[in-house]
Amino acid sequence: MKFCAVICEYNPFHNGHKLQLETIRKSVDCDKIVCLMSGNFTQRGEAALFDKFTRARHAVENGADIVLELPAAFAVSPAELFAKGAVKLLSSLPAVTSLAFGCESGEKKDFLAAAQATLSEDKQFKAAFKENLKEGLSYAKARTQTVLALNGDIDEALFTAPNNILGVEYCRALLASGSNIDPVPLIRRGGGYLDPRPYENFSSATALRACLRERTRKAKKALKSNLPPSVFADIQAILPPRAFELAAMSALAATAAEELARVPDCTEGLENRLKAFCKSTPEYSAMLSKIVTKRYTLSRLKRIVCANLLKIREKEVKNFLSSPLYLNVLAVKKESAEAIFSDLQTGAFPLIVRKSDASALKKEALECFLCDVRANDLYDVLTGAHTNEYQTLFV
Repeated sequence: MKFCAVICEYNPFHNGHKLQLETIRKSVDCDKIVCLMSGNFTQRGEAALFDKFTRARHAVENGADIVLELPAAFAVSPAELFAKGAVKLLSSLPAVTSLAFGCESGEKKDFLAAAQATLSEDKQFKAAFKENLKEGLSYAKARTQTVLALNGDIDEALFTAPNNILGVEYCRALLASGSNIDPVPLIRRGGGYLDPRPYENFSSATALRACLRERTRKAKKALKSNLPPSVFADIQAILPPRAFELAAMSALAATAAEELARVPDCTEGLENRLKAFCKSTPEYSAMLSKIVTKRYTLSRLKRIVCANLLKIREKEVKNFLSSPLYLNVLAVKKESAEAIFSDLQTGAFPLIVRKSDASALKKEALECFLCDVRANDLYDVLTGAHTNEYQTLFV
């Protein structure tokens, strides 16, 4: 069987996600769809609204064949490490022949050209990049400005629109690793990635998360029109954001600056700013708002705080990238599970379906998996949930 992969968060799973899976069925040469989904914490540095097993079930109920977990170490890392981790896992599966991703614009050739340009870091590139950093730009924006200045035929939107940015990172990781997986960009429909406005049927996850927290009649109406019925039925069981924010701030206060500096993307003395403002402004949103600059974006700060809460360190993430890992199965279609497992078990990494599979992990794979267990246990404490890390849902 041929599998088309989707790297996702589904926070929450909405009509746009369902449409994407339906589009893949119709237009991509594949037999099954495998989703590689972030666990209980996301790349925006937040706790997911639903636990990972609930979100995996939503995906299978609405079009996916199997959902694997993107380990927490990659899921809350910067875009480059996020993409590299995801591509590493997918490339370990010979059955995965394509990777579909949502985008605001562009075709396959555009994404590959943009990705290739970012990999060509000659002396001219490095000099221009250094100058952009001196201007106070963030690492990502400095790299973008350098690429655009040296490659006039590349569309700027590929580096500025949120989904496009991740699409370029996926292609960059595919090219750098020599993967045979074919990238398949799919144009998004409805609200943009960060669009806060609710639409009738295709709102962004950002808008829907706001509606889930509002609990007004208008918000509930928007949710009903934008979420598949099986997702809408679960909207009472969402994480109170206050619980996560208090836990994250407590962990920040308890972590020494030199230890905080080991968190992915915590560079240039940012650990000292975080520690100082945590003490003077011990409220999550207020503290972050005082640190945000052109160089230090809100999403970057939130990721650092979240990764610190989960005790994720950059050296370990990079070790995981260069080591044999595993594929943790969260949910699978019951009627085709045997055939799917048969195909995916031919990959380089073991499938984790039951506790005995996890018990066989060693070295970096075990260390990475224990980080997932820690994240799951913490999420259960924050939400009052009682999930079992060593399970697979047969939907």
